[in-house]
Amino acid sequence: MEMHYATLWEAIADQIGDRDALVCGENRRTWSEYDDRASRIASAFSAAGLEPGAKVGLYLYNGNEYLETQFGAFKGRHVPININYRYLDDELLYLLENSDAEVLVFHSSLGERVARVKDKAPKVKLWVEVDDGGESVDGAIPYEALVAGHDPAPRITRSPDDVYMLYTGGTTGMPKGVMYDIGGMLQGFIPYAFMFGEHGIPEADAIPALTKKMWDEGSGEVSIPACPLMHGTGMWLGAMVPHCAGARVVMLTESSFDAHELWATAQREQAGQLVIVGDAFAKPMLRALAEAKQKGQPYDPSCVKRVVSSGVMWTSEVKAQLLEHHGFVLIDAMGSSEGAMGTQITTRGNIGETAKFAMNPTTKVFAEDGREIVPGSGESGMVAAGGSVPLGYYKDEAKSRATFKTIDGVRYSFPGDWAIVEADGSLTLLGRGSNCINTAGEKVYPEEVEEAVKQHPDVVDCLVVGVEDEKFGQRVTGVASLRPGASVDGEALREFTKGNLASFKVPKQLFVVDEVRRAPNGKADYPWARQTVEDALA
Repeated sequence: MEMHYATLWEAIADQIGDRDALVCGENRRTWSEYDDRASRIASAFSAAGLEPGAKVGLYLYNGNEYLETQFGAFKGRHVPININYRYLDDELLYLLENSDAEVLVFHSSLGERVARVKDKAPKVKLWVEVDDGGESVDGAIPYEALVAGHDPAPRITRSPDDVYMLYTGGTTGMPKGVMYDIGGMLQGFIPYAFMFGEHGIPEADAIPALTKKMWDEGSGEVSIPACPLMHGTGMWLGAMVPHCAGARVVMLTESSFDAHELWATAQREQAGQLVIVGDAFAKPMLRALAEAKQKGQPYDPSCVKRVVSSGVMWTSEVKAQLLEHHGFVLIDAMGSSEGAMGTQITTRGNIGETAKFAMNPTTKVFAEDGREIVPGSGESGMVAAGGSVPLGYYKDEAKSRATFKTIDGVRYSFPGDWAIVEADGSLTLLGRGSNCINTAGEKVYPEEVEEAVKQHPDVVDCLVVGVEDEKFGQRVTGVASLRPGASVDGEALREFTKGNLASFKVPKQLFVVDEVRRAPNGKADYPWARQTVEDALA
C-alpha cells in the first residue's frame, strides 16, 4: 500500500464499511458511504478540469461535508486548503489567490462574502455551497447535487510525494501555507493513532485488518474534535489521526463552542477522546459540568478516556479541576502547524507544572548562535522540531529558509517557540519569540505573565502585550476578563501578580474587559489586545 491518506482510508472502508465513520447531529455516514461520497466528489473535481496538485478551498464550519470534501480531494491527488470561516472579503480573496484555489466549497451562511469576491477570483473553476440556511450564491452548485450528479471515481495509484497543505495564521503577517509530503506526514501520524491501543504500532499494510479486529472486539475509537477543523489541532488530532485507526469522528453541530453540547454528545456517542484547545475550552467544560450537576442532571463523562489539547496554554490548575470529575488521561501536545515538539501527560497521580513538557526524541533547543542548549544551564533557546518536517511555505522561499534549517545534517523546523531545557531534559515553554516583550533590556514572555494573572480566583482569561514606552522601550500591559459577579479592578490584579513574578514582569497596567477575544480555536488575538490597551491608555 502506498503511504497516502486516501489509499489507507479506502482500504479501511473495505474492511469496516458498515461502521460509522462520520457523525454530525442526526447526519451519520458509514465508512462505505464516506468512501462513496468522497469518490463522487473526486469525480466532480475531475470533470471540472482539476489536475493532480490542484487546490480545493474549504470555507466551512465543522461538519461531515468538510471531511468528505477533504477525502475527495485526496482521492484525486488534489490539495485541500483550510480557510478560516471568520475571514471577511479581503482575507478570503487573499487565501483564494495565494493558494491558487480552483474550487471553493463553502457554507451558504458565508455566501454573502463569497458572492462579493466571486468575480475577483477567476482561477476558481467550481463554486460549491453547503446549505445551512443562507442565501444561494449565483453560479454555485448545491453540494448534495454535486455528489448525486457524479458517479464514483475509480480508485487510482497515488504518490507519497503528494503535497498536504495547512494554512496557518501565526502571530504576524498574512496566513502562510505549510507544505508536507503526505507519505512522511502519514508515517508520523500512525504511531499517534495507535499509541494507546493494545495492539502496538502496526505497519501500514496491516492497519485495515486491525481496524476490523478492534471494532469487532469493541475497542474501536470515537473522537470528537471540539475545536474547528479549519485549524491543525481539530483536523489532525481530532479527525485525521483517529481516521488512520478507523475511528468514528463525531462533530458538534453548533458553529461556536458549546460545552454542554460537547458533554451531551460525548455521552450519547460514547466518545473515548475529546480534542480541545487549552483553557479556552477546558474552563467552559468545567462550568458546564458544574451547571449540569447543580440542575440535578449531571453528565456522565466516564466513557471519555482521553482529553487532548494543543495550541495554547493548558494550566495545571484547570487540569486538576477536570480530574476531580473523572480519571481522564490529559494529553497536552506542544506543537504547531510546523511541527510537534513535546508532550505532557497528566493523570490523577501525576499533575505536572504548567508549560513543562517531555521533549520528543527528535526535538532540540538551540541558542541564537547555533549552540545546542545544555540541560540545566538556565539558558533559553529556540525550540527545533525534527522528524516529519514540512517541505516549506507555499510561495514564500524567504520565510521557508528562516523557519526550516539543516543543522549537522538534520533538518529542523523553528516555529518560533522559546524554551529552557531543565536538568532532567524536559522543556519549560516560555512563549513565542514574536510576542516577546523587551522591557528595559529584559525579555518578558506574555504567556508567563498571563498565567500569573489567571491564578487570581476572579479572573477567567487574560492577554498580555507590550506597548511602546519612552523609558522602558516596551511596557508590559494587558487585559483581563472576570467571572460573573466579580468586581476586582486592574490595580488589584497587578498587586496580586507581585507575589508570583519578578518586578520587571509585573504589568504596569491591567484593564478589565467584558471578554478577552480569542480565535475560534482558542488562540490569542494579540492584535486586538494591543489595540484595546492602546485605546484605554489614550
